[in-house]
Amino acid sequence: MCDKCSENLHQSLAPSRRSMMLFAASALGMAAFGGPASAKNAKAPPKPQNVLSPDAALKRLMEGNSRYVSGVSRRHDFTHEREALVGGQNPYAAVLSCADSRIAPEYAFDSGRGDLFVCRVAGNFAGDETVASMEYTVAVLGTPLILVLGHDNCGAVDATIKSLKDDKPLPGHIPALVSAIAPAVKTAAQQSGNALDNAIRQNVIDNVAKLKSAAPILNAAVEQGKLKVVGGIYRLSTGTVELLAQG
Repeated sequence: MCDKCSENLHQSLAPSRRSMMLFAASALGMAAFGGPASAKNAKAPPKPQNVLSPDAALKRLMEGNSRYVSGVSRRHDFTHEREALVGGQNPYAAVLSCADSRIAPEYAFDSGRGDLFVCRVAGNFAGDETVASMEYTVAVLGTPLILVLGHDNCGAVDATIKSLKDDKPLPGHIPALVSAIAPAVKTAAQQSGNALDNAIRQNVIDNVAKLKSAAPILNAAVEQGKLKVVGGIYRLSTGTVELLAQG
């Protein structure tokens, strides 16, 4: 065989970088959503009790909040969970929460280690990195529920309202927060009632919609009934999480 023919044959058999990337993505999707890859490599989850349907996960989350509000939170002993969690994780819910120091999802839902996959950012909005993180927990860890959790008196939303009203940019990198929250503030400005409360609620609604429609992973999981995305507001005065009506 001539050198030219050998070179052409090698090129025809070698997969392109694009085809390899597509294959990897396809394999990930199959593994995540119950295809052959997951059946072949299936192993017992670290916390079997976390293998729940979306509705059951939401019920468990809210029962935990009820215990927290009532002051009867359970004692969570990491010593007995540590060994199981060393090898992996399978959280039953993911939470996109504000970074506010008064909001702690693990406490608010009376959860143990390995139960919640939490992303926190001031203003609880879903930027690219957060969407990617939520894709990871759904596709790789099998999480069936995402909660976008806002809270009353949110400083990030309030700062956005004031910045837009005064047409005055905030210092440092804070304008990035304003840009992300601004659409909700502008929509809420057309509503009657308390401007801050309306904007906080609208911000949660907008980010629930964004995550539900995020292609190709989250929207597919929602359509297949493997994932539910909901929104809620944490009340600072009581610790109660009030779920927003699901559209």
